[in-house]
Amino acid sequence: MYVLLAKPLIGEEEIKFVGDVLRSGMLAQGKVVEQFERAFSEYIGVTHAVAVSNGTVALDVALKALGIGEGDEVITTPFTFISTANSVLYQGAKPVFADIDDRTFNINPEDILNKITHRTKAILGVHLFGHPFDVKVIQEICEDYNLLLIEDCAQAHGAEYEGKKVGSFGIGCFSFYPTKNMTTGEGGMITTHNSEIARLCELLRNHGETEKYYHAILGYNYRMTNIQAAIGLVQLKKLDEFNEKRIANAEYLNRHLKVEGLITPYKKKNVKHVYHQYVIKIEEEFPMSRDGLMRYLQNKGIGCAIHYPVPIFKQPLYRKLGYRDENVNCPVASDVTNKVLSLPVHPALTKDELKYIVETINDLEVST
Repeated sequence: MYVLLAKPLIGEEEIKFVGDVLRSGMLAQGKVVEQFERAFSEYIGVTHAVAVSNGTVALDVALKALGIGEGDEVITTPFTFISTANSVLYQGAKPVFADIDDRTFNINPEDILNKITHRTKAILGVHLFGHPFDVKVIQEICEDYNLLLIEDCAQAHGAEYEGKKVGSFGIGCFSFYPTKNMTTGEGGMITTHNSEIARLCELLRNHGETEKYYHAILGYNYRMTNIQAAIGLVQLKKLDEFNEKRIANAEYLNRHLKVEGLITPYKKKNVKHVYHQYVIKIEEEFPMSRDGLMRYLQNKGIGCAIHYPVPIFKQPLYRKLGYRDENVNCPVASDVTNKVLSLPVHPALTKDELKYIVETINDLEVST
């Protein structure tokens, strides 16, 4: 048996709709993109959604629209995919890293307070692995210090904080990469209640064009295609079902994984966790090292991966920019990167595959 770590679920409905778009000859951004934007904004519960070419672009455009620029500081997490912090660099601004919570792996509001300076312009939080960050607390920090809030929702489509969808609190940025909870192949979306921000995002994604061949500002070619949007419209209809399967798979693993030293994912009571990744933590009591477990599972045909093996401030790029452990001071993030391992949780998993994952891991307890 081989169990995939991730698997996009593309069905006949997506294939048919893409075929309809191809036959129409209207392949670039057009009415299908507009339909997708309307449907996504309604789903998230915001007044505006702006489709773009990928999730990194969503972050870049959102920060540009918010006026983040040279000399500004944006507080974010060091434990995420590098595009989160790089989007700050794109503006000529400085990412400032706050440490993470050792249970949710999300940015720690207490350390955010330690990192605020007179240059701080915004907080860029990540709803990591599908678990929302502490939205209410961070919103209060933003209000107290007059800061902007950006939500990186790339891993949290359909996740909720106190009954509201993530991406509806600040400026939301989504990715539709193939391994996400829903996909358009590539693609991204910016969500907001602010009409002026939405309009500026629309201009930025399309060469600053106000009407055909009239360009008001410096813009870019960051458009989504009708082909991508066709996939997205169908995937959005399936998203809640996909998420419920992810949640059910995660709960099965939570109930049945029984090896000492293996910590299953933590979930706060006031959130809906949609398990983009099912991330366990391996402590010293576990029968083998984290890397040893990874090799063991791969040899048994179980896909697994480390998300993420290196905190962003330890990446070569950031070392060149002068980031060091002592001036960043994020010990929890540094510790967690040595302990986490992602197991399969995607909605295509079968009962037999879930059982095989559990039995393969629990066998380690019996053999010790």
